[in-house]
Amino acid sequence: MQLLYTLREGFSGFRRAKLSMSAAIATICVSLLLLGSFSILVLNANTVVESLREKVEMEAFLAEYVSPIETSIVRDSIASLPGVREVRYVSKDSAAKIFKDEFGEDVNRVLDFNPLPASIKIFLKDGYRNAKSAEAIYEAVKNIRGVDDVIYRKTLLEMLDTRAKTFLWLTFGIGVFITLSSVFLVANTIRLAIYAKRKIIQTMKLIGATKSFVRGPFILEGLVQGFIGGALAAGILFLVFEYLARWISVELVDFVHVKPIYYGIVAAAGCLLGFIGSVISIRRFIGESVAHE
Repeated sequence: MQLLYTLREGFSGFRRAKLSMSAAIATICVSLLLLGSFSILVLNANTVVESLREKVEMEAFLAEYVSPIETSIVRDSIASLPGVREVRYVSKDSAAKIFKDEFGEDVNRVLDFNPLPASIKIFLKDGYRNAKSAEAIYEAVKNIRGVDDVIYRKTLLEMLDTRAKTFLWLTFGIGVFITLSSVFLVANTIRLAIYAKRKIIQTMKLIGATKSFVRGPFILEGLVQGFIGGALAAGILFLVFEYLARWISVELVDFVHVKPIYYGIVAAAGCLLGFIGSVISIRRFIGESVAHE
């Protein structure tokens, strides 16, 4: 009996109070559009940063006197260092070929000899592509006998570390602000819908209706409103980001890449937002204001 009443009253608000229901749905939709757009840009920005880190590699140049056997020893020594994912040997001939591919000149013809040293490219593991870890690996590689010099993009890693930390705190603060603002707006919009039924609620409480009996329909209303608002927001985000992905440059396309599952998360977030808004409004309004009218 109570379940049937909850379902009937929960959906009746869409017929009786169309304006307040529409306002609640629109509020949830707009809130999720802000949260969704912001989170997509943040997640994709982090992906871009990580892709830049993946491109950072070290290169250890070997001294001229290093023999093939010693080269193998140096390579194994580097590969055994903590944080090293992979090493790749580049011979003098391979270095000359890379030079020709990049600059269009055959170094052997220009100088009649190959001045390029053999080297070992070093690829780092996840978690070690930061300035502090890379510097420790750099020092360890430089001290290995047979290594003449070591280079890597130290400045880029330091810049990424600094900017990433600042970006993390900034986005965290903005995300918390948008989330709290969204909950506040949704809660107050739903509160107006509850206020419109204050006389009915008061009558029900006077005849002995339990708190769960009174609150149930409003919780259901909040969930339905949240789902509709979340579905609308997901649909709008899909259209917007699909349009942007077709028209922006290739260099920026990673910033608007969205996985299909994300739209389902937005719809689920709408349900959660509607539920939280309903609970807050019910506890503050039904438990206090209505009882004293």
